[in-house]
Amino acid sequence: MSGPNCYIVSYDIMEPKRLRQVHRSLKGFGDPLHYSVFRCNLTDKGLIELMAILTEIIKHDEDRVMIVDLGPAERRAEERIVFMGVHPPDCQPDAVIA
Repeated sequence: MSGPNCYIVSYDIMEPKRLRQVHRSLKGFGDPLHYSVFRCNLTDKGLIELMAILTEIIKHDEDRVMIVDLGPAERRAEERIVFMGVHPPDCQPDAVIA
């Protein structure tokens, strides 16, 4: 069984209520980098759970969610993320959704 992968999840949600729901849901899976961008360490099961939750919330003909797999979390995937200007607070690398 492989360990978790690091994912960047970004979203554009057209309606404020759904936007808040998506944001709250993602807070349970990872750390916010920007308001609509999260870094999540997820196992395969965690990714499926996240996608199932988001599928129930978003309106598929109006909203957009992008999930980018940066590879194994233990291989320092966060080093592939470059920030310019103000950096977000340090993410919790031990936070993994199994």
